[in-house]
Amino acid sequence: MNSRQQYIKRASQFIVAVQFDLKTEGFTYEKWGGTQTCKPGDWLVNNNGDTYTVDRETFARTYKSTGPGTYTKITTVWAEVANEAGEVKTKEGATRYDPGDYIVYNEPDGGDAYAVSKAAFEKMYEVVEKSPAQT
Repeated sequence: MNSRQQYIKRASQFIVAVQFDLKTEGFTYEKWGGTQTCKPGDWLVNNNGDTYTVDRETFARTYKSTGPGTYTKITTVWAEVANEAGEVKTKEGATRYDPGDYIVYNEPDGGDAYAVSKAAFEKMYEVVEKSPAQT
């Protein structure tokens, strides 16, 4: 892996989401090379045509409403470029990635991970510029 950097979602990027709040045990689905699990209270997200689920606690901590059904990510992420193919465990299951894809973390210590293709990540995120006091 390359060194991890901090990123912020571009201001132009938003998602459409609805909370999965039904009396059910949830469901599983195949995505990103593995089986994903959606639990009651998790969120069903459409991110530029890519549909998936997000854990309830992660969504509450990292997104804010911008209008009816629309949300924007308000927290920074830490990411690194994968040098080789692999798999990262997520809260919903696991995601496979290829060399050049980004391994993304919602926590600075590397927790709450997922993978994003290079093209999608670079469209959605930009590096957080450090102030002179931080260097």
